[in-house]
Amino acid sequence: MRLQVLGTAAGGGVPQWNCACPGCAGARAHPAWRRRHASLAVQLPGRVAVVNATPDIAAQIEDCPWSAPDRDHAPLVVLTDAELDHTLGLLRLREAASLDVAATIPVRQALRPFEEILRPYAPIRWHSMDTIAEPIPVSAKRPRYAAAEEADGAWVSALRFTDGTSTVVYAPAMGVWTPELDTAFRDADCVIIDGTFWDDEEPRRTGISSKTATGMGHLPIEDTMERLAALPGRRLYTHLNNTNPLVDPDALHHKVLAELGVEVAADGMVIEL
Repeated sequence: MRLQVLGTAAGGGVPQWNCACPGCAGARAHPAWRRRHASLAVQLPGRVAVVNATPDIAAQIEDCPWSAPDRDHAPLVVLTDAELDHTLGLLRLREAASLDVAATIPVRQALRPFEEILRPYAPIRWHSMDTIAEPIPVSAKRPRYAAAEEADGAWVSALRFTDGTSTVVYAPAMGVWTPELDTAFRDADCVIIDGTFWDDEEPRRTGISSKTATGMGHLPIEDTMERLAALPGRRLYTHLNNTNPLVDPDALHHKVLAELGVEVAADGMVIEL
């Protein structure tokens, strides 16, 4: 199995257009700091899947040499959730003849407006998640635009991909670390998980939210790094918010993770399993 990290940033990317925090200011001054929205390309036997359709999806497909785009076919898109940062790219793919999308039932229902918008351009052909990847529920958090939808259900999932030989678990958003998820992590050759915030108070301290990281549906790195370090496979963080000190490549927080044997995923990184 081959993976390419297509992006590693949380909502808004780095820099975020309306922000002048140290991370965003640093990314404007130092282009190497820039990060696209979190996404992953997975090369499986006979198919390529792109996890989440971000606002950057056109450039992300262009930068993945084995995505093999053509006029009639877009890559199979597998959605971890229905958040706008992970689904707006579906509209960007309207030039395709049709779109193949795998999602849980709550996510599919939330995207009915997208389905209607795309119908005259590129109708969506929905696929069961189980035919592509194993979804593992990690949060019941709904997008704000879907507040009227059923509250319960698999709103946010980690995805377990396998080719029969190698396994990767991708979880760019995690509200809980469940026993089921822990089992999947321990059986995986590579684990890429939620690194949105360094600590639980980061959103409140930086003024971006009145909620904590866990209140926003993200387990902070301080609460997961020891458990992640204990796993046997390759271990990486992704989905960094612009306020996360890891956005600065010289931040001492990188050393903390390196000493634990944990990596921070980089845009464009290729992983062979």
